[in-house]
Amino acid sequence: METVLVTGCSSGIGYHVAKRLKERGYNVYTTARKDEDVQRLIEEGFKCLKMDYSDSESVQDLANELMLLVGTNLYAVFHNGAYGQPGAVEDLSRETIEKQFATNVFGWMELNNRLIVLMRHNNRGRIIFNSSVLGLISLPFRGAYNASKYAIEGFADTLRLELSDSNIKVSLIEPGPIESRFRPNALQALKDNVNMEDSVHRDRYKRTLSRLAKEGNVDPYTLSPEAVFEKVIHALESDAPKAHYYVTKPTYIMGTLKRLLPAKWMDKFIMKVAGGEMK
Repeated sequence: METVLVTGCSSGIGYHVAKRLKERGYNVYTTARKDEDVQRLIEEGFKCLKMDYSDSESVQDLANELMLLVGTNLYAVFHNGAYGQPGAVEDLSRETIEKQFATNVFGWMELNNRLIVLMRHNNRGRIIFNSSVLGLISLPFRGAYNASKYAIEGFADTLRLELSDSNIKVSLIEPGPIESRFRPNALQALKDNVNMEDSVHRDRYKRTLSRLAKEGNVDPYTLSPEAVFEKVIHALESDAPKAHYYVTKPTYIMGTLKRLLPAKWMDKFIMKVAGGEMK
């Protein structure tokens, strides 16, 4: 029974992947940021540890605690647990951008580098990063999140090259719209960190608030977290895991067009796609 760490399991993709891996027979350890979520997961039968990716001390504590619990018996980690910070680039303070990167990038890197030690001990393992279609292409008013996912893409690609002489495999999963609490969390981040009233983009923000506040899935291509789980399983169990796994139709479309179109044409296409919230 292989041991797998899944981070960011309070809801959405992380929760679903952890649940399905547990059902499949894996020895699953989960993490959550809030005490109440940790307790809830434990009551549901999960092995859950508290960790906040944005807090270096919390990341170090999690790594140390996990080592005490499993020794070197760690086969894989599924890096999940991020949030999207909406807002025009010019409206984002340095503090807001640093907060985005602390959670979405620096914490992932720090934890990953601690866990590689365990995998190198056995010269085997799987490292899976939950990236995004926005790690492949950029959309307006998502600059901080776009940049954080581009950073994870670069980090994972570099790591894969550096581990090429080992039996530790690195994969990126790149979902488009997936059922989760991502949109409500983004709405709160927008309200907390962007001065919308004094921005030149004030009217656009009003439309964004209306869009993010809608119930249900606003994107017709939204899939359930099971679509991500299917890719995770392949990355975990295949003898030849892929470097990149696209999930959802928008990811396939955008990834293909990014390779084929000149930048000017790609920009026009993206602005047309984003037109509903830009006008």
